[in-house]
Amino acid sequence: MKLILKTFKFIGKLILGILILLLFLGGCYRLFSSKPVPPGKLVNVNGTNIHVRVEGEKKSLPTIIIEAGAHSNTDMLHWLAEGLKDKTRVIRYDRDGKWFSESSNNADISPEFYAHQLHELLEKIGEKPPYILVGHSMGGPYNRIFRDLYPNEVEGIVFIDSSHPEQWKRLAQKELVPKEQAKFLKIGSVLADLGILGVYNNTISKAVYQGDGLPKELHSRSRSLTSNSGAVYRMFLRENELTNKVLMRAGKAKDLDSLPVLVFTATEQYKESQKERYRKDGIDPEKQVQLWFDMQKELKELSSNGKQMIMNASHGTIITKKENADLINKEILLLSEKIAKKNDK
Repeated sequence: MKLILKTFKFIGKLILGILILLLFLGGCYRLFSSKPVPPGKLVNVNGTNIHVRVEGEKKSLPTIIIEAGAHSNTDMLHWLAEGLKDKTRVIRYDRDGKWFSESSNNADISPEFYAHQLHELLEKIGEKPPYILVGHSMGGPYNRIFRDLYPNEVEGIVFIDSSHPEQWKRLAQKELVPKEQAKFLKIGSVLADLGILGVYNNTISKAVYQGDGLPKELHSRSRSLTSNSGAVYRMFLRENELTNKVLMRAGKAKDLDSLPVLVFTATEQYKESQKERYRKDGIDPEKQVQLWFDMQKELKELSSNGKQMIMNASHGTIITKKENADLINKEILLLSEKIAKKNDK
């Protein structure tokens, strides 16, 4: 009995010692490690610093505004911006609380909040319409809301494998972040704030290039930011809670009439692992893919002037691989030139 008690005490002291060591190392990491530097500039919008990247000169073509997806950021839009900035003005930014943008800590954020904040940001940095809105994934619904609120400033919309207002009703997936994953995000936010995640990422775990087509230095910046800030994880959770509201509001937006619309749809919607999970749940994965294609077609039909292109890519690589971004940029520039010619008449 005494031996058992001694063993438990030893284990308890060992665990306590490890926890104290981790907290100490995490504190040192937070104090002395270099913090990631925003690649763009921080602009104060009603007391909140919003990260924005402005590239290219304002010429005869409309300004392009690129809206990232739910779990995305300005770095993910790298090849889109790179391929457009030599021809026209390109703006990409991180929404409130995402990546390098501060959180407004607004307890009652509405779907319209983001559109109004973007509009104020554009005014703050001296940008003027006309705009072409480009949105990847959940960026599409955010753009639909912006256009609904500021219709006279938008002369074209580009949906890149965009989310659809009714996707949760039609697809088996009901949320961006499953409950199991949400628990890990909550734990990750605490570990990042304590510096423990940074210690792990920089001393134990070696960064592995994901090979998705983006430059390696962008992955390094991503790893550095997620190691230093629990806010990144908390924003994932907040955005997950807001997604349904944003989709519902986008669904209430007016039809786009004859507004020029481009829709790019990825063919590789589901990995084999995801398909296997669907099969185990008694869901036909091929039906899921067809439902997605149906919704993409509906986005094109929002306007009488819509055009849809099918691309051999996944939901992510449709923008992270340069060759895919180049094809999209070619169409965006053609659209921009048509709009510019129409405005000159």
